[in-house]
Amino acid sequence: MTDNEPAVISLRDESIRLGQLLKLASLVEDGVEAKSVIEDGHVLVNGEVETRRGRQVRPGDTVDVAGQRIVVAADSDAAE
Repeated sequence: MTDNEPAVISLRDESIRLGQLLKLASLVEDGVEAKSVIEDGHVLVNGEVETRRGRQVRPGDTVDVAGQRIVVAADSDAAE
């Protein structure tokens, strides 16, 4: 993956909290760092600044932080 290609994170569930997603994608070390980055307005969800750590992120959403993009996808193995 190059710096210009987004990382794809697949979810087993319908959604994930923004802070948890940042940890899962290894963009932050822990919840304290996630809280700080989000509350300081450094995270975009679908192109808009998001300051709520508990924001539910769903498949199809994009998250941008620190010049990196995450595309949230549904885990195909979890489909019913």
